[in-house]
Amino acid sequence: MTQRVELAAVIDRLAIDALITEYAVTVDDGDWDAFQQLFTPEGRADYRSAGGIEGGYAEVAAWLAGTMRMFPMRQHLIVNRRLEFGALDQDIGDTARLQADYVNPMRFAADPGGPDDPGASTAPDFICGGRYAFSLVRTSSGWRMRAVAVREKWRRGGDRPRSTPADD
Repeated sequence: MTQRVELAAVIDRLAIDALITEYAVTVDDGDWDAFQQLFTPEGRADYRSAGGIEGGYAEVAAWLAGTMRMFPMRQHLIVNRRLEFGALDQDIGDTARLQADYVNPMRFAADPGGPDDPGASTAPDFICGGRYAFSLVRTSSGWRMRAVAVREKWRRGGDRPRSTPADD
């Protein structure tokens, strides 16, 4: 490889890393408009292994917007990124695949008393982990996701406390 090719590969790796980080941040912050901008026009997402849906990015963003309301605190940690580039035949249309593990601690929305309740815990009460598979393509706007698939491997918690008749 020439130094120019090696530099281009480093620049692509940094751009892809930024894209994946932005994916985590948009989901954690609930910025569904920004989430949709991360995909190609035909982009798809598959959350079925975590109890979700599979579909086009807009449909999945709408589903996430509704579902994530129950978790006002969430923090994706995406690690162990394994990146593999496809054929670099042209500047536009280059492809890559990224496999990355994740841990996602979340906190259920507070029951009566709300998030301002000084006695409310901030510790996560639901944690899951697994692996993402990202399919990426270079576009005229930079690297974008063609697809993301979540493969949940484990979860802990998830039993949301329920109010009892005495609480009502």
